[in-house]
Amino acid sequence: MSGLEAAAEVRTPTSTPVIPALSGAVPTSVDARAKRRIAALEEELNTLRQEKGSKQRKTTYYVAQGRAIRRMVALYTSLEDLIAENDRRCEDEDDSEANTSTQDRLQRGYIALAQALPWLHDKLTHLDIDDAEDMLKKVSVIMQLKRGADAARGDDTSTLKDLVASWVNQDFRPSRLLKSDDKHSRGFVHDVCGKLLCPAEWDWHSDSVKAGIRDRTVDYIVSENSWPLFVYEDYSINPDNLEQGLFRSKVLVQAFKATFTSPSSAREADGDGDGADILENNRRARRQLNQAKVKTCVRFALSSVTSWRTVDGDFDYEIFWNNIVDFFEAVPGPVAQCRVNKLLEWWTRKVFGRNHREDLTPDVVSKMSVTALADQRMALEDAAFDSD
Repeated sequence: MSGLEAAAEVRTPTSTPVIPALSGAVPTSVDARAKRRIAALEEELNTLRQEKGSKQRKTTYYVAQGRAIRRMVALYTSLEDLIAENDRRCEDEDDSEANTSTQDRLQRGYIALAQALPWLHDKLTHLDIDDAEDMLKKVSVIMQLKRGADAARGDDTSTLKDLVASWVNQDFRPSRLLKSDDKHSRGFVHDVCGKLLCPAEWDWHSDSVKAGIRDRTVDYIVSENSWPLFVYEDYSINPDNLEQGLFRSKVLVQAFKATFTSPSSAREADGDGDGADILENNRRARRQLNQAKVKTCVRFALSSVTSWRTVDGDFDYEIFWNNIVDFFEAVPGPVAQCRVNKLLEWWTRKVFGRNHREDLTPDVVSKMSVTALADQRMALEDAAFDSD
């Protein structure tokens, strides 16, 4: 046997594996198999991490989106009720005249929801009710939105609790200053808070009124059926025209600015706003529900109630909210609607200021320095060209 043949005979067993029967396994290295298993597990772990990260991002997004609900849609009504009312109307198109005021209020809430979160309406529109996974996703989305909504309400009431105390101390300088961390000293036991919370039809300066309210007598029941004095301009009313000055008080403007623009902007509530981004932002001031939310939260901040609740004694916050919303949206006719529109324009001006963009005609702009400078530069270029 030659040396080449001997070498080939030696290499053959190691370079060509023995193929076993179909039921057997091709021999491999133990280390190699372990490394492959580790690599597969690492890949699976990375996939799970990516899915978890994606899920967390979606959750964060839905929670953030949900913060708009309690501010711009409904302070109390559940998302499920709003969605159910819209579904009911889609199925009962021929019976629209038989709707109750509560149903109309729910539908207006759903319309506000669709405007605030149009992507949610799109999801609900294309939902596959026969797909269990699709239904579970819907439930999950709504739960995350509700989390964000409730968190926003908690943040806003906590913020206003502190700010309202400082505003009352600054504007009224009471003998007993309000403390930001003490709600027990507020409400009707405090003279200034009591005045602001007092129903507009009663005179808080009367000793009998104070005593009747504080003792909760049957002749002085404080309920959501009365407009509290804090919602009126200069905290005074005209008994012959209860709409005069309604929803134009300084504390309401301060609360709106603190909630929807920034707490620092609330320091300037007497004049008009600074006009920043009014073309885009005045739509927020026109949202009646925003203002209803602020008025409800200010009432809570002035009261002695320590935690958010629907009923405070004889006062029902949810009905109070509905009364405010109905004032803006359930008007008796075009004359009242005109007054509401003027009120909303007043709010737009107070929060965002005046804007005169429409007065910037080409003739006016042509006389301004930017255009004048452009003309001068062109004239210099023409002069230099002619001199050459």
